[in-house]
Amino acid sequence: MMIRTVFWKNNTVVMIDQKALPLIERQVVCSNYRQVIAAIKDLTVRGAPAIGVTAAMGAALGAQVLAGEPSEKFQIKFNGICDEIAKARPTARNLFWALERMKQYLDDAILSGVQNLAAELVKEAKRICAEDINVNRQMGRHGSKLFIDGDTILTHCNAGALATAGYGTALGVIRAACEQGKKLHIYVDETRPVLQGARLTAWEMKKEKIPATLVTDNMAGFLMQQGKIDKIIVGADRIAANGDTANKIGTYSLAVLAKAHQIPFYIAAPLSTFDFSLKTGAAIPIEERQADEVTCFRGVQAAPRGMKVYNPAFDVTPAKLISAIITEKGILTRPIGRSIARLRKGII
Repeated sequence: MMIRTVFWKNNTVVMIDQKALPLIERQVVCSNYRQVIAAIKDLTVRGAPAIGVTAAMGAALGAQVLAGEPSEKFQIKFNGICDEIAKARPTARNLFWALERMKQYLDDAILSGVQNLAAELVKEAKRICAEDINVNRQMGRHGSKLFIDGDTILTHCNAGALATAGYGTALGVIRAACEQGKKLHIYVDETRPVLQGARLTAWEMKKEKIPATLVTDNMAGFLMQQGKIDKIIVGADRIAANGDTANKIGTYSLAVLAKAHQIPFYIAAPLSTFDFSLKTGAAIPIEERQADEVTCFRGVQAAPRGMKVYNPAFDVTPAKLISAIITEKGILTRPIGRSIARLRKGII
């Protein structure tokens, strides 16, 4: 089935309410860009590619109220809207990539003498959405070659259709392998503290009828020790020029465990996730989220009130621990930094 995470409809941005899953399946409708910002901040929509698509559509929503403005004023105000949206979350590169693309598209449209700038920006946001789904399918075709019939695969957080406009990155690779007839079994990390694995990945696996088993995060090492994991695949929120990769907190721990147990560790991410301006992962900004994500769950207090909390949303896995990065252009192998350099030059 096709899961439509976010899409444009009747001059609104419609998205699946991921906070309500898996118990309730409902949509949230945003009619202005500030509602889109709120949805990104509170995890109604999450996952780096999905955030990028949503940001582009939010910018297009903001452009609607600027229709009729002279091009110079339109551009100034539109850039201001993009700057507001850019503050929603700091780590996912796709958010900034999408807004940069929307700004550049507006620049080109003004130079070309386009009259209805707002309508053209809606078209561009829709293109970004459609391209994301196509890119994910390309990643799936490339990455599925790394998996064989009978593999048991561990995944962390949610890098599926819900993390994108549709199909998915890491789960897109798994989907593609299953579509080819390969029999796979997926171990789903619950992914504390917000349980994106337990709530979202497990929901997708049930929808797709892909055999899966839910485990707590701290079971991963034991599963590897028992020989129950053949491969690990996760998504990414930002990848530095050397291949260091930011992803949901807990990813680095899995990579270290994978290295210790000689298990291949794969990243699946589109080129829009790469930040070539950063030499290493040390420069990737790491979002720290509110304490109640750790001390509570859906309003139920689980820790002493007033307890001090440290809640980074992401960690960085060094490139040396990554077996390969799957992109829409192909598979980047070790040494990862050198493969990325070739990718930038268009060799791969």
